[in-house]
Amino acid sequence: MNWFDGVTEDAVRGVAQRTSRRGFLRKLAAAFAGGVVAVPLLPVARGEDDANPLPGETGDPNSCDYWRYCAVDGFLCSCCGGSANTCPPGTEMSPITWIGTCENPVDGKNYIISYNDCCGKSSCGNCLCQRSEGDRPVYQPRLANDLNWCLGTKSVVYNCSTAIVIGTALDQ
Repeated sequence: MNWFDGVTEDAVRGVAQRTSRRGFLRKLAAAFAGGVVAVPLLPVARGEDDANPLPGETGDPNSCDYWRYCAVDGFLCSCCGGSANTCPPGTEMSPITWIGTCENPVDGKNYIISYNDCCGKSSCGNCLCQRSEGDRPVYQPRLANDLNWCLGTKSVVYNCSTAIVIGTALDQ
């Protein structure tokens, strides 16, 4: 083990002689800052795409009575050139969302729904739905649907809202 200790000591002393503390701290700070940029601060869950709907899912995504829309407040993207999961062309999905829990009438299970606004074009004006089941006052913004959620996008102009299934809710 003495051989390994000697080689390690020589390597560490060599690095210490060739570098300064400030240089080391500068490189450490740069690596840390680069790591912070690479790691997203707010995780964003992506739901299933329309090619893989939930098993037994029925209903009209262009109707306010569609089961996923139990907490939606806005124009439905499915009526604006997008779908229940995707934004219309020329718009950008906001990474900041509000969530709801809706019951699928086919299987009787509750699903967590992420309501993402699509931003960048003026309101499409089709299929306005204002279902506010479980809506909370604005002092709980993650559960309130009356806010402009187009933050974190290039434009804060609201176009429509999606309803993305992100998982099954736990039974209470």
